[in-house]
Amino acid sequence: MKFAVWHLTWRSLLNRRLTALLTVISVALAVALLLGVERLRHDARAGFASTISGTDLVVGARSGPVQLLLYSVFHIGNATNNVSWQSIEGIAALPDVDWVVPIALGDSHRGFRVVGTSTAYFEHYRYGRGHGLEFAAGQPFADIFDAVVGAEVAERFGYRVGQQIIVSHGAGEVSFAHHDDKPFTITGVLARTGTPVDRSVLVSLEGIEAIHVDWVGGARMPGVNIAAEHVRKFDLSPKSVTAALVGLKSRVAVFRVQRQINTWADEPLLAVLPGATLQELWGVIEIAERALLAVSALVVAVGLAGLVAVVIASLGERRRELAILRALGASPGQVFRLLALESAFLGLAGCILGIMLLSATVLVVGPWLEASYGLPLSAGWPTPAEWRLLGAVLAVALLASLVPGWRAYRYSLADGMTIRI
Repeated sequence: MKFAVWHLTWRSLLNRRLTALLTVISVALAVALLLGVERLRHDARAGFASTISGTDLVVGARSGPVQLLLYSVFHIGNATNNVSWQSIEGIAALPDVDWVVPIALGDSHRGFRVVGTSTAYFEHYRYGRGHGLEFAAGQPFADIFDAVVGAEVAERFGYRVGQQIIVSHGAGEVSFAHHDDKPFTITGVLARTGTPVDRSVLVSLEGIEAIHVDWVGGARMPGVNIAAEHVRKFDLSPKSVTAALVGLKSRVAVFRVQRQINTWADEPLLAVLPGATLQELWGVIEIAERALLAVSALVVAVGLAGLVAVVIASLGERRRELAILRALGASPGQVFRLLALESAFLGLAGCILGIMLLSATVLVVGPWLEASYGLPLSAGWPTPAEWRLLGAVLAVALLASLVPGWRAYRYSLADGMTIRI
């Protein structure tokens, strides 16, 4: 008689559908975790790389390149020193420099960084593939006490154009020194970018100077309180800034300008290329990436081991079934293929369900991750790297399926028909 292996495999799985379903779910969870870690790693790297584009150099006080990039672009950490305004004007006057966007850090608003800058920030800042900043409402700041808030800041606190906000001294999560005598008025809300700009409050450099007119050494001067309406009489030209974004007329001159800034005579400065420094940053955390991926691979191995264990454990109950198949004319090779196909099918179903589970999770959790951490996750077909991981999982599942198949192959007809007491 003709032995229909595919049909019997399907019927056998249906007969044990609860066990098969639990096995598929365990494999799917492991596969979803593995692909999720790879998706998170890939999208995090792409998000970091697209945080700033179109900027040729980032300039700051001499320190480490990664540290400079972290505090100036990602607003992580603090600068070792400031850059004098005379140096910023000197850099802007270099023949190869097209534009300079100064950045002053050091204050915060309810845990979010306050960035002092010029209106050139809205014109020259680029992210992703050359996307510029867009306003969801309002317009750039025009007055000393105007402010523009990022999308996440506005969403977190429900800010709208026309509301007033208080800036706190210091960049910590909690501040006990507030510039409450000089509030800022929101004139614009930026559209979401998926970059640290979403978590920033942008004000003018003159505004930063204005709120510190009656402050010395990080504290308010005793007995001195200059009202907001009187502060305009003072010279509010910036004395120093934290860093600067520099754009060149031609990228051919980038190394020449970088050398000029790094050998600046007036003060020790550092100019870094954002793209090259990002690669250095990822080199630092590559070990952690690989460790996380290795842990996910171990979870998949445990899931596949559970699959093999379930199929092997069921062989003791199926000896009579297999013996009857042998008696009906099934060869040992056909019995081997029957058990191997069952395991391979469970592994394949687990991979497919894992992809579906990952896609559903990204659709549900993705917006929250982007809103909370500025980490956009792409929902779609697996990337080439994820397909390679899936291929590796299927290959291991196929190899694992040979174990129960070989055990079934070794069962003889007499062993299967023997009643053990």
